[in-house]
Amino acid sequence: MNLLTKLFTSTSKRQTVRFAVVGLGNFAQTAILPAFANATDKAELAALITGDPEKAKKLGRKYSAPTYDYEQYEGLLATGDIDAVYIAVPNSEHRKYTEAAARAGVHVLCEKPLAYSVEDAEAMVEACREAKVHLMTAYRLHFEEGNLAAITAIQSGKIGDARLFTSVHTMQVDADNIRTDLSLGGGPLEDIGIYCLNAARYLFQSEPTEVTAFAIRGKDRRFKEVPEGVSATLRFPRNRLATFLCGFGEEKVSEYRVIGTEGVLKMDPAYTWNEDIEQTISRNEKAKTTTFEHRDQVAAELVYFSDCVLNNKKPEPSGHEGYLDVRIIDALRTSYTKHRTVEIEPLTKKRRPHASQSIKRKPVRKPKPVKAPPPSNK
Repeated sequence: MNLLTKLFTSTSKRQTVRFAVVGLGNFAQTAILPAFANATDKAELAALITGDPEKAKKLGRKYSAPTYDYEQYEGLLATGDIDAVYIAVPNSEHRKYTEAAARAGVHVLCEKPLAYSVEDAEAMVEACREAKVHLMTAYRLHFEEGNLAAITAIQSGKIGDARLFTSVHTMQVDADNIRTDLSLGGGPLEDIGIYCLNAARYLFQSEPTEVTAFAIRGKDRRFKEVPEGVSATLRFPRNRLATFLCGFGEEKVSEYRVIGTEGVLKMDPAYTWNEDIEQTISRNEKAKTTTFEHRDQVAAELVYFSDCVLNNKKPEPSGHEGYLDVRIIDALRTSYTKHRTVEIEPLTKKRRPHASQSIKRKPVRKPKPVKAPPPSNK
């Protein structure tokens, strides 16, 4: 029996996909682990991977799941007790744990950005392709009703021809948070700017051809290794522009606007995972605001990806989707480092998020994390 046959046979006989969550930081504890209670029809939490004994003890007991340290990861994959992994370790570690899973024939749902470097992203996509396992980048907003409705509104011409995209995504990050550690793949562009970038691509339904970026650092000790903030401008085909600002030293803002020839679409907050989302469409001096109630976006990811695994369907967002964003982020870093515009050869992108991908799961109560402080206490 070859690997592909073995994989399909093992999952086709199951009703749910057995996940190991790799990395138990703040987001994993407050969003990923609780989401399994909302995805029991498709997914089950089968193992926890952490290097912290206290996390292992308390979270293993809380979720009735066996725990393993990172040294035991490959051994767990080899047991056949796991169908998929949800990778939530720092960005610089994504490749290591993805390639190990692929070698074992285990499917991969990986947090964004897919990787810090283009080389790592390419290797991850190729490893999963060769192993014939599914790789999905965890873009939770591809399953969120409000952002999907924005795509539909723009494509249907509610604001005329969409010409400009502008966005701000900022927050205060505490000192010594991993997001300011360059060795772990930190930085505002990589951590939160990627939301703006991905939104511009799915709203314009296109790929940028050139980018320009500027970075600021200031004198704050938090930003010795990564920028405090980044400003980016992207040129899209049909003479469209997208601009965004992202930063780790500013008041919390999460919004975007798409400005068309006949109106404006605004999302505020746009990228949140734990609040209601408001969409306002203004046209002919009239404005209509729609509130999209808070839902469990991570559970939606789990349900969707599990369905892909169980029915052998290619996921959207795929690993290729994540790779495309990593290429653009790399070009933006080159731009602000070398102080020049960088041209990008657009790659083919056949599938985009669509309204049919909206999945609703009611939010669960946010638990108190174990030894995993939030990125900001403000």
